Amino acid sequence: MNYESNRGPDPFTIEVIRNALTAIAEEMSLIVMRSARSPLLREAGDLSSALTDSDGNLIAQGRDIPAHLGVMGSTVQEFLKRVPPEKLEPGDVWFMNLPEAGGNHLPDVKAIRPIFAEGTIQAYAVSLAHWADIGGARPGSYVPDARDAWQEGLRIPPLRVFTQDGPDREKLDVILANVRGPEEREGDILAQMASTYSADERLQEVFSRYDAATVRAAIADLHDQSELEMRAAIRTIPNGVYEGEDWLDDDGLGGEPIAVRVRIEIHDEEATFDFSETGDAAAGPLNATPFTASASVFYAMKVIAGPDIQPNAGCARPLSIITREGSLLHPPLDKPVVGGNHETSQRIVDAIFNAFEVLLPERLTAGGSTTSGLLLFSGRDPRTGQWTTLYEVHGGGEGARHDRDGMCAVRPHMSNVMNTPAEVIEANYPIIIEGQALRRGSGGKGIYSGGDGQVRTYLINGPEVVMTSMVERCVIPPYGMQGGEAGETFQITLERASGETTNVAGKAHLRLEQGDRIIMKTSGGGGYGTPPAE
Repeated sequence: MNYESNRGPDPFTIEVIRNALTAIAEEMSLIVMRSARSPLLREAGDLSSALTDSDGNLIAQGRDIPAHLGVMGSTVQEFLKRVPPEKLEPGDVWFMNLPEAGGNHLPDVKAIRPIFAEGTIQAYAVSLAHWADIGGARPGSYVPDARDAWQEGLRIPPLRVFTQDGPDREKLDVILANVRGPEEREGDILAQMASTYSADERLQEVFSRYDAATVRAAIADLHDQSELEMRAAIRTIPNGVYEGEDWLDDDGLGGEPIAVRVRIEIHDEEATFDFSETGDAAAGPLNATPFTASASVFYAMKVIAGPDIQPNAGCARPLSIITREGSLLHPPLDKPVVGGNHETSQRIVDAIFNAFEVLLPERLTAGGSTTSGLLLFSGRDPRTGQWTTLYEVHGGGEGARHDRDGMCAVRPHMSNVMNTPAEVIEANYPIIIEGQALRRGSGGKGIYSGGDGQVRTYLINGPEVVMTSMVERCVIPPYGMQGGEAGETFQITLERASGETTNVAGKAHLRLEQGDRIIMKTSGGGGYGTPPAE
């Protein structure tokens, strides 16, 4: 036993428990990738895993997607407001996706399992997976012209789908009856359940080695350590007020650009991020929840001030986030939000970076392809008649830094999703990848140049295919820093089999025919420093 009531666990025990918790969260993600049905999870890894304590405070996370990880703890806290702990039983797995309940957007569905030890709940395991379809008005559940939340898909309040006796078939069937590709969705649901089961097993091993009191004390110490380290990191930033902004290309419906503005106040060892001057809620699906705003702030401060700090709830204690009700970052509940998760969240980070440019340029990168670069292809499988959906993201150039060029064809900041290999696409969808290459010269010039984007060409090889785009940086380019030039914008081109060529908007939905081509050119990164005279 390494716990004494008056002293707490020794540092070695705390470190062993810290690494065990992190390993559990990382194993959860591996289990989903190894057992899910959809290529979006198996290949691209659009998923995240986390553990919280019994109050919903984040204690460990996988090496997953920042936009997801920042909302995991708030999801459990909002879940507990709706489902009292005394209602929970060992073996339960609850599913939910409500954006207003700690969430981000409907396709990111969370599975939550309470973990018991010594007769009480000690922790929660959370598996978040992006479902390739969650119902709604369009295949793939991205509706660029959506004007309300119900067009975007099935809204799942806290719902107990599994018990220790197995799946609740009636509830599972209700979910599957309201999504496209139900067999694939069921496989993904089972993968999420399995990952939380693994977390339960592994945590039981920890509790068998150290009693619950020891583990709780170690977790409390880890929170306190992270808080102290974040406070120390903030103290390295001079006191003052710093303001920054960035812009969305439009509201999703072809309207004017929308500003994301932040006022950052650093006072000793605390930081306040006030987004009250951000534009009003968008008519289309670019709104973001306050939980997404908090996740973006958490990410930005981690990378700017404390990249080596253990990510947990303690990190967030010195950070305050203010959003204005009715704004883009605190929209009414009936507003659509599907794009806000990975588009507007990135604008938040870029606004924070712009605010700190006058002070900390050596810690920052110039603007990059901070967008999902999403093309979503859907068609019917001719063998089964079921909808199949390819959800494909596209990396572009990273912004340059003070000491190096930007990397080419990567996903900077809030996303960490991989591309789907061409062989997997061609084996599972009526699409041929005709070409993939770097977009040479697309990075902005500077003392150091922004990274190049990429070019990918899709040939439609079947009938009845529809495509949705959800892409930023098509109008407003990635910015340069310290005098560097901006990178090239995203460009999407449709070449019809008939020979007609048209440009596709960043948020669009169109029907494709066999022989059509979609050419995606992703943005370059911004340059750093005034480029030398030629």
